[in-house]
Amino acid sequence: MTNPTMALADLAEKGSDIDVLRQMVQFMAQRLMELDVDGRCGAGYDEKTPERLNSRNGYRDRSWDTRAGSVELKIPKLRQGSYFPEFLEPRRTAEKALTAVIQEAYIQGVSTRSVDELVKALGMSGVSKSQVSRLCGELDERVGAFLNRQIEGDWPYLWIDATYVKTREAGRIVSVAVIVAVGVNTEGQREVLGLKVGASEAEPFWTEFLRSLNRRGLRGVKLVISDSHEGIKAAASKVLKATWQRCRVHFMRNALAHAGKTQRRMVSAAIGTVFVQESADAARAQWRSVADQLRGKFPKLAALMEEAARVRHQSASSGPDRPVPVI
Repeated sequence: MTNPTMALADLAEKGSDIDVLRQMVQFMAQRLMELDVDGRCGAGYDEKTPERLNSRNGYRDRSWDTRAGSVELKIPKLRQGSYFPEFLEPRRTAEKALTAVIQEAYIQGVSTRSVDELVKALGMSGVSKSQVSRLCGELDERVGAFLNRQIEGDWPYLWIDATYVKTREAGRIVSVAVIVAVGVNTEGQREVLGLKVGASEAEPFWTEFLRSLNRRGLRGVKLVISDSHEGIKAAASKVLKATWQRCRVHFMRNALAHAGKTQRRMVSAAIGTVFVQESADAARAQWRSVADQLRGKFPKLAALMEEAARVRHQSASSGPDRPVPVI
């Protein structure tokens, strides 16, 4: 994978999935240290062989601060000499390289080449090619278990979005769509529920993705939040039978594109007043008021707001009979 535009850490930091990322970082760092020490000793743990050069002598605990939080590691100790992994030294960029490999595992399955390059970046000379290959299989298995896990409980709110990353296919660098579903359950916990890679964001792709979530146990969805991509809206209506709402972040991004750089803060503050209203009726009235205020200077922005309100009204009217946030 080359120059990815999405970092899994950014997704994970939205909720409890940060624990999953931290566990992956801990797993990879610990396994790489174990393999490195095996190579330096000339034999695996408790392995009897005349090729053995050294032996283990327990572990010492060490915390490693990462983007995913503090990771607890057990650094192997040797009977002869000492061992300290280079990636724990100050000012090393090891965490970034490690996270990139884990990200690749989520997006397209990790390659032995990527892990081999990671091993070199971490300064681990004792890890062999065959060990790298086994480690790839272990990482892919763990990632697969996370992405294909059963979804339990009700998830009333579902955010779905897509981004594009560069990946290598048949020797060429191509752009592919990575679609992500983030849900909030009835206890208020937020998790990444699914992730899938495809050639485009067409409706059939979204439809199959949402159906795969249903097969894994997704239920109880009342509101789907996304950008205004027609493929997402059609798939959500067809598969989930849920009310759709335009994502505020995406809408604000679209709205600010119609304002000059020096005026964007003012426009953002004006639209933001809608979302602090205490009732749906007050929010609708404020929405119309802001659109009227901006119409003179920003006619395209006012038209965008009117269209968003119209689509929102149609979605609420045609969806299931349940209360949903306005706009």
